[in-house]
Amino acid sequence: MRNYRSRVLGAILVATALLAAACGSGEDAKDGPTITIGSANFPENALVAEIYAQVLEEEGYPVERNLNIGNREVYTTALESGDLDLLPEYVGSALFNQGGEPTADSEATAQALRDAFAPQGIAVLDPAPAQDKNGIVVRADTADALGLSKTSDLAAHTDLVFGGPPECPERPLCLIGLQDVYGLSFAEFKPLDVGGALTVAALEGGEIDVALLFTSDGTIAAKGFVLLEDDKGLQPAENLTPVIRQDIIDAYGDDIVDSLNGVSAELTTAELSEMNRRISIDGDDPETVAKDWIEENL
Repeated sequence: MRNYRSRVLGAILVATALLAAACGSGEDAKDGPTITIGSANFPENALVAEIYAQVLEEEGYPVERNLNIGNREVYTTALESGDLDLLPEYVGSALFNQGGEPTADSEATAQALRDAFAPQGIAVLDPAPAQDKNGIVVRADTADALGLSKTSDLAAHTDLVFGGPPECPERPLCLIGLQDVYGLSFAEFKPLDVGGALTVAALEGGEIDVALLFTSDGTIAAKGFVLLEDDKGLQPAENLTPVIRQDIIDAYGDDIVDSLNGVSAELTTAELSEMNRRISIDGDDPETVAKDWIEENL
């Protein structure tokens, strides 16, 4: 689905994946099947899965973690087979993987994913506001000086330097889309890397004025960059969304749906960026970051 970030980081279940079981205790312990929660093998996805796990544990559900297990092909197969029961997905990429065509409309994309997954006994719950997709970013001083808050604001400024992946000029979700959808024109394009350290350094150092980063990148929070609103919907929706086997919902009822939807309702892109910053830059423990977010938001 994405032009610039591959979720394909391995095709074999990681033998050393974090695997811990915790049964509900006390008066609130739920009687039912253990819920195996999985994630893709990158920190952000595992973090959100950890949030799901801690919330459900606190409410007495028996939970088992199997995080960082592989790419989308691996964990989708595990979900379909029943080896996994619950995981966080990105609606656009998941729909594309199922043969659909995502749009910038988050709810429409989520509904299309529901339709695609339903025959496989998988339910798609409410999408969170938080998204991890291509984003157009500027420094705070640039945003203040030029009055920038959304991508269309750049149309009035043709003297800016844009930096991004080397293939950006040929990609419909990068320069081609920025030109066709927004009518943007830049003084220069500088080929850098795929939303990585080179792009961040060039933006921070003033070598470029506008950059393509991922919307939940922790460096946005760390550096105080301004993520411009994709106000014309160039980028397909990539909301983080719980996907769960229907038999788990059947076993526990609507309460588990409400619990997971409650997480989604509070999870924003800015908060996700801040949590990613704590993990990737500060080196904080993901379990602690998840716990702190839960205490502050739920």
